[in-house]
Amino acid sequence: MSAQWKWRREAGAGWAIAAICAIGRCGGRALARAVLYPSTLYFMWRRPEERRDSRDYLSRVHGRPATAGEVFRHIHTFSQTVLDRLFLLSEDMRRFDVRTHGLDELHRHLEGGRGVLLFGSHLGSFEVLRVLSRQRPDVPIRVVLDRAHSASVTALLEQINPEIAATVIDAGQDGPAIMLAIQEAAAQGAMIALLVDRTQPGEPSVSVPFLGAPARFPVAPWLIASVLKIPVVLAFGLYRGGNRYDLLFEPFSDGIQVARRERAAALPALIARYAARLEDRVRDAPYNWFNFYDFWERGDDGVDPSANEAGTVRAVDPPQAGVGGDRAVRAAAVLGPGTAGD
Repeated sequence: MSAQWKWRREAGAGWAIAAICAIGRCGGRALARAVLYPSTLYFMWRRPEERRDSRDYLSRVHGRPATAGEVFRHIHTFSQTVLDRLFLLSEDMRRFDVRTHGLDELHRHLEGGRGVLLFGSHLGSFEVLRVLSRQRPDVPIRVVLDRAHSASVTALLEQINPEIAATVIDAGQDGPAIMLAIQEAAAQGAMIALLVDRTQPGEPSVSVPFLGAPARFPVAPWLIASVLKIPVVLAFGLYRGGNRYDLLFEPFSDGIQVARRERAAALPALIARYAARLEDRVRDAPYNWFNFYDFWERGDDGVDPSANEAGTVRAVDPPQAGVGGDRAVRAAAVLGPGTAGD
């Protein structure tokens, strides 16, 4: 696996995305969803890389070769959740049946007033978290997002709700600025949402078992959590078809307490634990997986080095803190050992 997703062109031309969203605004969600069928076929024809990666992933999760119909369903599910962003970000929740699970634990952490890190992934819809703004209007939600990636989609969605756009913490800025923005949001008792399943080019990662083979996950979010020492809650917004979503919260930690000298050993174990929880959710909703690139590691010969036996725990590599351009490591240095409590 590499960070090739970073250099992939956007999933669809800007004009096509704008056209579908315009249909949604003028003709409603039902009409726009009908348009998604031919647009999914067009996407499959024009994007052989994503078609191939979808087939590889589905074959892995199903334990058999995936069919063309399953690949279509996978990409079509993705397009449905992209369309729903139009309505979720406009805060038109009346169209959706969103069932929440695990709110009591999330509220317990919020009552502490220290802020909460919501760790999400490219599984389902992260935008469905906006439901929380109605249930806890007293608690702001700050989303850490790379504005530069999928620029046309981001620009269009920011036009829909500029107030939400103003709350975004831009992940494309330098590390100290990101870290200070997150620290400030935590001091205000906010929920800070991050996607933690994709590695950034040139930044440290850890190899852990995931769906039967080693895959790399980023170290940066866990380093941030170990510095801030605030609660970590896993968040999954799973699309169930039609207008139905399940919004699930899983308490992960009341606050990661790891001394700086122990992080090289402790963080890989935390990431492996997270990957195991993510795998359970992926198997529960396999067509919600929206990482359309080669997610798993391959050996020098290009062969997938899967585990020898199912359930075997493979050794993990410690995070390479010395990698150049590591924004998380530099951000932690800004806070200093006194703030970190090490």
